[in-house]
Order: sequence, then C-alpha cells, then structure tokens
Amino acid sequence: MTQQRKWLKSTDMVSFDVRDQVAWITLNRPDKRNTLNAHLLKELNQAFIEADNLADVNVIVLQGEGRDFCAGYDLTGSYGGGKDEEPEFDASQYRSRSATLDDDCWHLEQQQLLTSVILDLHKPVICKVQGYCLAGGTDLALLSDIVIAADDAKIGFPAARANGTPPTNFWLYHVGPQWAKRMLFTGDTIMGRDAARIGLVLDAYPADVLDEQVADMARRMSKVDAEILSAHKRAINLQMELMGAKTSLRFTAELDARAHLAQGPRRVQFRKDVADVGLKQALKNRDEPFGDGIVKLSAR
Repeated sequence: MTQQRKWLKSTDMVSFDVRDQVAWITLNRPDKRNTLNAHLLKELNQAFIEADNLADVNVIVLQGEGRDFCAGYDLTGSYGGGKDEEPEFDASQYRSRSATLDDDCWHLEQQQLLTSVILDLHKPVICKVQGYCLAGGTDLALLSDIVIAADDAKIGFPAARANGTPPTNFWLYHVGPQWAKRMLFTGDTIMGRDAARIGLVLDAYPADVLDEQVADMARRMSKVDAEILSAHKRAINLQMELMGAKTSLRFTAELDARAHLAQGPRRVQFRKDVADVGLKQALKNRDEPFGDGIVKLSAR
C-alpha cells in the first residue's frame, strides 16, 4: 500500500519512490519528453521538500522517465505563444505574463522559486541526464549538486537563439565565463561525453550503464549520515552565495523578461512563425541556420 506523504499531495506528472535511503524523483511526461509546465513544477517542488523532510532519505536522485531527461518548457502553452488551459478563476484580476516587463519578471521569479529550492535542500541532489536536456531542463540539472550524463545525451539552451536568456543561469558556475558565453551565444548543444570534458557534468557513461552508475553514486553517498552530507553541501553552496550565485538568480530572471521584449529580426520572425506556421515549423526555422548545432571539441 502506498504511504501517504506529508507534502507530496499529487503525483500526476512526478513519480516519487524511496529505496535504501535514496529518494528517486522522476519527471513523468515521457510522451512530452518531460517538458515542464506549471503543474509539473509545483509537483516537483513538493517532491523535493518531501524528500528533504523524510528521515529515511539521505540522497535525492532527479531523473526523467523514458528516452529524455527534460526537453525544456512546454512551448504549446503561453510560454511558447500558445494558450494555457482555462483557469478556474478570473484571470483578469491577476498579472498576465505578457502584459508588462514587470509582470513577466514576476512570473519568472515565481517559477524560479519552485526550482531554485534545489539549492536550499539540505540533502544532495544527483541529476541523471539521458537524451535531451534542453533549456529549462538545463536549469534543473545545473541547480543540482552532481550531474551524471549518458555519453550521447544532448545538453544545451537552443532558446538562447531567439527566445530569451536562461532565467536560472548557472552555466558560469559550472564551466566558467568563456564556455558559458560560447554555449549561450550560439544556443548549440553539447554531447554528454564532451560536457564531462569541460566540467558541465561530473562524468558521462554509455547509455546502457547510466542507471547503474547513478545508482552506485547514490548508494555510496547515502552511506554518509544526512547531517554530514548537509554540512558538506551547505559549506560549498554558501561559498557560491558569497560569489553571487543567489543574487544572480534575481538578475537573470529580470534579463530574461527584458529579452522577451527584444525586437531584433530573429525574435520578431520567431513570433511571426509561431502565429503563421505553428510552433514546430517556427523552431525548425529558428534552428536551421545553425546546422546540427552540436559542439565539436578538438581531439587534443
């Protein structure tokens, strides 16, 4: 019989399991490549708080069901120019994401609060990445304490080409300024094996042994008492805060809102394409000039 949890009230889009002092939190929209929407983000936030609160959990693993970790935000809704489900309240009484710069910034900050909880959890989070880890998926991964990827995973922020800048921009803290700029200036993606070479992820493995490697890392970490793991995590994260990590979250949300108002030709064309030919073709038109868009490291 499934035990009733304290915080995790709904599991439509996120599955939650505890085994041997490890909480496994799984994005569960495989048919949608585990893309993010408001419902999923709220459930994910509850799952993280639940895992952090459970006495029999020392380590948390974040993963995605199916072939992908997370392909970003669900662009079929308002985030991508489409329409969300009709709310059960009078929406005219509340902020609209597209009304003003401040309204957009406010919505991005509320969204950010749901995911940045990863930084404040006392327990370490391992993110397992297979398939696509794009846009909002990278926000989740780079907020995690450790990222382990499949060799053939594809990691990047293609939306940087015409849609905005990452609202949770932690690229700098993983790869330094030059690689962070290189990835965002082009919106290219990098394979898991090469992401490990530049420090974007801790390590990468063949896809068929990824589960085993992540489980072994989680098992090893779980043998350390939760209080000691918490001391280690908080010591490092507090040093990142002194480097400006928490302050940067406020600025990156605001800069993304500003970028949404950009009137450059590629941004304007993308909006027009969404309206005229639909999202799928708009994304194709956006990305076509960049070829395969895969970072290719030198053999040295």
